[in-house]
Amino acid sequence: MLVLDMNNWNILFVLILLLSGAIFVTPSTLAEDESIGKADPSPSATADVTELVSFVQSAVAYAQENERDMALKEFSNKTGSFVDGNLYIYAYDFNGTNIGHPFKSDWIGKSKLNETDSNGVFYIRDLINVSRDGEGFTYFIFPNPAHDNRDEFKIGYAMKVNDDWWLGSGLYFSDISASFDQVEREDLVAFVEEARKFARENGKERSLEVFNDPVGDFTGDGRYIFAYDYEGLTLALPNQPELIGTTRIDAQDTNGVDFVQHAIDTAKMGNGFVYYVYPDLSRNMSPALKLSYVVDVDGTWFLGSGIYSSV
Repeated sequence: MLVLDMNNWNILFVLILLLSGAIFVTPSTLAEDESIGKADPSPSATADVTELVSFVQSAVAYAQENERDMALKEFSNKTGSFVDGNLYIYAYDFNGTNIGHPFKSDWIGKSKLNETDSNGVFYIRDLINVSRDGEGFTYFIFPNPAHDNRDEFKIGYAMKVNDDWWLGSGLYFSDISASFDQVEREDLVAFVEEARKFARENGKERSLEVFNDPVGDFTGDGRYIFAYDYEGLTLALPNQPELIGTTRIDAQDTNGVDFVQHAIDTAKMGNGFVYYVYPDLSRNMSPALKLSYVVDVDGTWFLGSGIYSSV
């Protein structure tokens, strides 16, 4: 079964650390530069992620070897060769129009560029961004057809077919609760908007001093402000001061999600939410699922903050 059994997380996480060279952990990942510990509410997959990538790659090869209409017909067939349990292929053009889906036939031909999940994440835009450069991972919440279309958290993998369209698929993490409380999300947005107002009123240098102060006005109760420029240079990270001044454009979480690049892409839209797995100070820096809200400050840098999944 493709869904990860989170009851075995402690065992699996040790295996991930031991086998990290065989999966998506690189020198730029959190595992090396942020002292990830064991066991917390963090989605993680090993062989299943490899299977996901292979599944999408095989679909892209099929699309490149056959006429587009024939390929899209196959991808839209819920009993076809590209529906395998929880895995299925969906297709979009780079304008965000759905052109193939086995379980969302009413979407085909419609723009989904502004589609968000239940936490306000523009996941189609995220998938477009990762596939535009070739391939990549992102997270979002989506109905699981294997579980009566219940909304579940998943990692998506997208890959470009050519300059006109791309394909994607994903793995569901059925045991991870990613439905963040609306009040928490509203408080998060208010906190970040307050920090942006402070930055605009006090200037970059002064605001970064405050944001980087571990006992400052914007640090406490498990919350803090992080800041980067649009090249990925770390400007504020009060709980990890050793990373300030380093470029993290290629930083990935334990599942290969380029979380700094995702934050950059989202902030360039003005503001928005992003998911990633990140060390949680309240859990002794063990990794946990995080939902962050990021905002542009002045077109040259952005800031944000986040909240963690409780289970």
